[in-house]
Amino acid sequence: MDGYVKQLQEKKDEAIQKSEHKKRKKGSLSARERINLLADEGSFLELGGLAHSSVPGMETKTPADGLVGGLIKVEGREAVVQAMDVSVLSGTEGEVHLRKSEYFQSYAKKRKLPIFNLCEGGGLRMPDGMGSDGISDKLFPSTLLDHSRETPILTAILGESYGGPTWMAVTSDFVTQVKGSGMAVAGPRMLEMASGENLTAEELGGPEIHAKYTGQIDHIANSEHEAMDALRRFFRYLPSHSGETPSLSEEPRNVKDGDVEFGTIVPENNRRAYDMEKVIRVLVDQDSYMDFRSFYGKALVTGLARLNGRTVGIIANQPIYMAGSPGPEECDKAVDFICLCDSYHIPLLFLHDTPGFRVSSNAEKQKMPSKIMNWNTALAKSTVPKYSVVIRKSIGAAYGNMCGPGMGADVVAAWPSAEINFTGPEVGVNVVYGRQIQQSDNPKAERESLLEQWAFDSSPYKAAGKFLIEDVIEPSQTRAFLMRLLESATSAGPIKSERRLAEWPMSQ
Repeated sequence: MDGYVKQLQEKKDEAIQKSEHKKRKKGSLSARERINLLADEGSFLELGGLAHSSVPGMETKTPADGLVGGLIKVEGREAVVQAMDVSVLSGTEGEVHLRKSEYFQSYAKKRKLPIFNLCEGGGLRMPDGMGSDGISDKLFPSTLLDHSRETPILTAILGESYGGPTWMAVTSDFVTQVKGSGMAVAGPRMLEMASGENLTAEELGGPEIHAKYTGQIDHIANSEHEAMDALRRFFRYLPSHSGETPSLSEEPRNVKDGDVEFGTIVPENNRRAYDMEKVIRVLVDQDSYMDFRSFYGKALVTGLARLNGRTVGIIANQPIYMAGSPGPEECDKAVDFICLCDSYHIPLLFLHDTPGFRVSSNAEKQKMPSKIMNWNTALAKSTVPKYSVVIRKSIGAAYGNMCGPGMGADVVAAWPSAEINFTGPEVGVNVVYGRQIQQSDNPKAERESLLEQWAFDSSPYKAAGKFLIEDVIEPSQTRAFLMRLLESATSAGPIKSERRLAEWPMSQ
């Protein structure tokens, strides 16, 4: 037996040494180094390390067939990991590579374990995928398409990633991409051959492309270390599987009511911009806020945080960008985030400060009505607790999409200075009373008089008086108010969603 054990160890050592040596020459982390950077120390149990290509003559040249994976612990919790090994045929996917990947995904689903994808690879390997027989058994696995958000999927794009790595990313709950990497359907070389376009990996699918145009990533990292930190941090807010709820923080660091005057953050003049994230950081537990896709759909803030130790999702208008007016990108971003939170039992907080939806011919060309209704549909189907606070203004249909009255909120409240209306007073007065103002002996005085009346009608007190909203609250009491509501919602036990959005497509 000693001889057999020695032979086994030699084979495993040889497979590791071949890939590690090649990767170190490039000066970046190897697949196993990436795994160990993500995993709790000493927790990696590799499975499939002795695998290799099924193509005769390639056995010794393809250690692990370019995919290193197995079981790890992250933050003390069991998980599955798979990392492409770019030192093996550029991380391309051969028959055995794909069989291993499908196994890891199936195992994660069967045993209700989260899965981490560490991606850098060139897509389907040639000649493995060539011919009718070559491609017929190498298409999308059902485990990738029918996952139903049963366990969290978190992906890092760490280098040039085409084909398979891209499919993994766009079907993940969270994606971080390192600067200098690329993610696309096909790489620059194939693109040039197919269309004549000559682009670098970054020009084709770098973080700036996905941040500005696609919204297919959620975080941008400056380094691989930063990417792993982002994966671990986002994972802290999530349960390990859909049958659990997010854990409570053991030592929530709270901001005491009254410690910060909201008047120093939110200007009284409703035309002046301010950073809504400053409001969020005061409302939630200290240092607990993590933004989600902040670079895409910038007029809407989404992120995860803790409130008195409980995980919450936040959707808030951002006045420093387009005055907080949502457009097509913001709609897609809201839907993705609502689906994420509802699938993993995370209550939602909505903070309003918007002049209404963005109105333009360009927005219409991007199917703005459909996107608005997709957002509303996601709200209607979500079953986690939802709490809505009008911070400064909430105008028109956007009042509804921000979970206003009748849109499924457990509670809708407003600050006393809030403005709620079909349209802003200035626009409304001009549309309805334009002729009357022009014909007046003193148009300026007439307009000011009408504006005063419309401003009164826009206050939250009429809605509160008819019990169309549940309360008008002092700004300094907002945190305590929301904490009390969450405490009430969890008094009968952990909050569990019906997960009606779990089957919604992962990317809009």
